[in-house]
Amino acid sequence: MKEFIQNILLRELPHMNGEEITEFFGRSPLLQYLDAKMGAIFGDSKTRRSLANIYAIYSILHFYEGEYYNQPQKYRDFGGYEYTKLFAFYRSLYGGERLQNHALNSRVNGEFRNKMRQETDLIIINDGKYALHINYLYVGEVDISKIANRIVEEYINLLIQKDNRLIADIEELLLLTSVGEKTRKISEMIDELAEARLFEIISFAILKNYYKNITVYFGYSRENLQEQPLQLYKTGRTNANDGGIDFVMRPLGRFFQVTEVANYDKYLLDMDKVMHFPITFVIKTLQPKEEIRKMLDEYIELKSGGMRIIEERYRAAIEEIITINELKAYLLELDEGTVNEILVDIDKYYRLELNLP
Repeated sequence: MKEFIQNILLRELPHMNGEEITEFFGRSPLLQYLDAKMGAIFGDSKTRRSLANIYAIYSILHFYEGEYYNQPQKYRDFGGYEYTKLFAFYRSLYGGERLQNHALNSRVNGEFRNKMRQETDLIIINDGKYALHINYLYVGEVDISKIANRIVEEYINLLIQKDNRLIADIEELLLLTSVGEKTRKISEMIDELAEARLFEIISFAILKNYYKNITVYFGYSRENLQEQPLQLYKTGRTNANDGGIDFVMRPLGRFFQVTEVANYDKYLLDMDKVMHFPITFVIKTLQPKEEIRKMLDEYIELKSGGMRIIEERYRAAIEEIITINELKAYLLELDEGTVNEILVDIDKYYRLELNLP
C-alpha cells in the first residue's frame, strides 16, 4: 500500500490503528486495484499513468458519492449513469482531454478481473449506462466511495506537483550558461527508471536535433538531386493508438518505435502492425544494442519454430536499435545551440502532453 493511500485511510477511518487499516485495505479489491495503478508518481519505469482506467472508475464514484453514499438499498435499483455524462466529466480532469472510451467499455473490467482475481466485473455496463458493482463499494458495512475518491484526487494532485517540478527544472536548465552542465543534466534524465512518456519525449528531442545535422540527396534524376536535412516528426501523444509508429522521418520514410526490453512479444506485434515495414526501435535500456539484437534474434528464432520465412521476415523488419547509450553519445556530439533546442523541444512536447500553456 502506498504511503499516501495509507494516510488517507487513517484520516478517513480514525477509529482504526495501522494494523486494522492494513486488514481493511486487504479486503477491498477496488482499493488494491487503485493502489496498483498509481505507480507513476514514483517514476516507475514500467508504469504509465493509467489515467483512462482510473478516471473511468472515478467518474462513476464522483457522482455516486453525491447521490448514493451509504444508501445501498437505493443504489441496488440504480440503472447506471449515461455515458455522455461520465465521458464529459473525465475528459475535464487533469490529463483527461484526449482519453478515449475504451476504459469504460471493456479495458477496466478485463484488467480488474485478471489483476484482482475476481469473477465479477467492476463496472456494470447497461445499454450505454455505467455503474460500479455494489460488492466493491463496501468493506463490511463501510461505504468506501469517499475513501476511493480522496485517493484518486490525491493521486492527481501528486501528478500535478511532479509535472510542475519537471517544467521548472527544464526552465532552470535553459538558464544555465555551461553547455557541459546542460548536457550532463539532460543525460541524467534518460535513465532506465525514467517515466515511459518522459523518456519518449526526451529521446525524440535528442534524435530530432541530432538528425537535422545530417543531409541526404533526393531527386527524380541525377541532374535534379537536392540536398535535404533529415527531419523527425512525432506522430502524436504518448500512449496514442499510432499503429506502432512513435516517430516518422522525412525524406527517408523511416519508422521509430519507443519501447522497453522486457516484452519481446511487443516488438513482434509492432512489426506486425506496420506489415513488417522496417522499424528503428528506441529502447529504454543501458544494455549494449548488440546484446539486445542477439536476444531479439533468439526470440524470433524461438517464435518461428525454425521456419526460415518467418525468421527472415521479422529480422528484416528491424532497421536499427538505439539504446540510452546511443542517445547519450549523440548528445555529446551537439553544440550549445542544438542542446538549447533540445531543451526547448522537451519543454514544448511535455507541455503539449499535459495540455499546459
